[in-house]
Amino acid sequence: MASGFFALLDDIASLMDDVVVMSKISTKKTAGILGDDLAVNAEKATGFIASRELPVLWAITKGSALNKLIILPIAFLLSAFAPWAVTLALILGGVYLAFEGFEKVYHYFFPHKDEEADKTNSMTNTILSKEDQLIAEKTKIKSAIFTDFILSVEIVIIALGTVIGKPILFQILVVTVVAVIATIGVYGIVALIVRMDDFGLKLVGLSDNKRSISHIIGTLLINTLPWVIKSLSVIGTLALLMVSGGIFVHNIGFLHHFLDVLPSYIRDFIVGLIVGVLAFLLVKIFLFIKKKISNS
Repeated sequence: MASGFFALLDDIASLMDDVVVMSKISTKKTAGILGDDLAVNAEKATGFIASRELPVLWAITKGSALNKLIILPIAFLLSAFAPWAVTLALILGGVYLAFEGFEKVYHYFFPHKDEEADKTNSMTNTILSKEDQLIAEKTKIKSAIFTDFILSVEIVIIALGTVIGKPILFQILVVTVVAVIATIGVYGIVALIVRMDDFGLKLVGLSDNKRSISHIIGTLLINTLPWVIKSLSVIGTLALLMVSGGIFVHNIGFLHHFLDVLPSYIRDFIVGLIVGVLAFLLVKIFLFIKKKISNS
């Protein structure tokens, strides 16, 4: 009886060890999406009154957790009864990521009018009434949660793709661990980022001497915050293209040996960029045709 009990414990320990190993691999695979998720939410959680930044972030975090509670059961059902649907969802998601990545590159060089308007609105946000600020806050939260839903689908599907074919219990444990890390890790880091400037102000206030260590570090944190958010946005965009390219290379047969003389990350980036350009052009053509039909 005792030997059976200890054998059971040994099996559980082995299972958890395998779960930890595969969770690390899955987390690495989803790193690009996590980087984009981090960049997006760091940007959306800034621009508020300091006292509202953390409440806004907490609301987005709860929305992100709810997203994953919805997505995970559906993903596991597909894995159990229609594994091909997971691969299909992975490829379709890769197309979306490639499109989003190239769209960000395109809009960087050719800004949209709506983006210019958003910048103007963010600059004037401080003079809005309390009621308007709450409306703007709710709108931004909804936008962040919707974006998180799309990114969460990709995180779950990519993580699931690394353990497809494994026992369903193993899949559930690994993907759930990745989902928890994605939620707590990303939003924990975002919370630190959005409070960088406030922490910097406190350090600056500790001493009137501009040459003091606290004043120098505080000023550095305040001045660094905008650059951190911009850097995360750039890194996230590059990661989107590389992750999407990796999805196509590993799941589409004729791409397995495409440009295999190049380092894998460069090859994945090129493939992601090509698919992104094609997807972007198709969307533009579709919107152009739709506009012509509606006008006629």
